[in-house]
Parts: sequence; structure tokens; C-alpha cells
Amino acid sequence: MSMTQIADELGRDRKTIRKWLQADEPGVYPKRKPTAGKLDAYKGYIRHRMAEGCLNARVILDEIREKGYTGSSTILRIFMQPLRPSIQSKATERFETAPGEQAQMDWGHFKVDDDGKLKRLYAFVMVLGFSRVMDVEFTEDERLDTLMGCHTRAFEYFGGMTRNYLYDNMKTVVNGQDENGET
Repeated sequence: MSMTQIADELGRDRKTIRKWLQADEPGVYPKRKPTAGKLDAYKGYIRHRMAEGCLNARVILDEIREKGYTGSSTILRIFMQPLRPSIQSKATERFETAPGEQAQMDWGHFKVDDDGKLKRLYAFVMVLGFSRVMDVEFTEDERLDTLMGCHTRAFEYFGGMTRNYLYDNMKTVVNGQDENGET
């Protein structure tokens, strides 16, 4: 293989390849002395502030700039990232029920355009706990008589009733909450 081919393969200059091939021993390069980074003098302070609960890089950047830091926010963010506590996502716990045991209900609401006027529309949703089969009915209000009619039509759709019903803080069902949030 020629020096030109080696140079092309390695992405080096042909003269560098010649120098390497003519050398008696492989090149020995002295290790570089580590240089102090712009952030090094502030790392202790940053760790201290993060331990206190300040995880906002912008706030810490402003604080260390007042102390003389001249580096960029990117260097700071890269340093802070592994020190941040990992966010634990809450595990979703599936609540399984037997067939015919439970149904869940709630209202949904949104606005629709009715001839250029925004009109509020409600959706009554009932979901069977076991099969997750869903019935949705759209209404113009959330009154108790409307809710009862929605229940009746949902029971007809499902071909029967379940033993228990779970409501998600519906105003038409819940009177209020105590100081502990219990209904």
C-alpha cells in the first residue's frame, strides 16, 4: 500500500504518514496538563446551591456571574444535568374489575363554533371497568335530570347495569370535600 493510499485511508497528510513510517519508534506524546475550565472555581458553589434545591440554571448562572464567572450557560447546563435528581414518573396502577362489577363516569366539556358563536358542549362518558367499552353522549348542560337521562341511555346501550359506579368529582353527584379532600 502506498503512502498516498494510507494517507487517504487514515485521513492524514501524506507527509505525516512518511514521518510515521520513517520513525524508529512509535510517536510518544507527552500528556497534556489539564487546564482549569472557566466553571471549575464555581463547581462547589453550584453543588451547594443544587443541594439547597435550586435547580434552575438561569438563576445559578446569574449568581455565579455576580461572582465573576465569564463562561456560557451551556457549560453550566452540561455540568448541572447529571447532578439533577432524576424525575420518577408515577407508575400507572391498573385497577382491574370483574365483568359487571364497575363503571366509571365523568363529564368532559369543550367549546364548539355554532354559527360564529362559541357554544359550550358537554360529553357524558361512561366506561365499563372490565372491558373498557365506552358510551359517550353529548349534551348542552350538566344538570341532574340530564345526568339521569344519560345514565338510562348508557344502561340501555350496555344492555344492563354494573354493581358499582365511580364518579370523578362530578358537581351533579358530589356535594363537596372536607379539609382532607374526601367527598
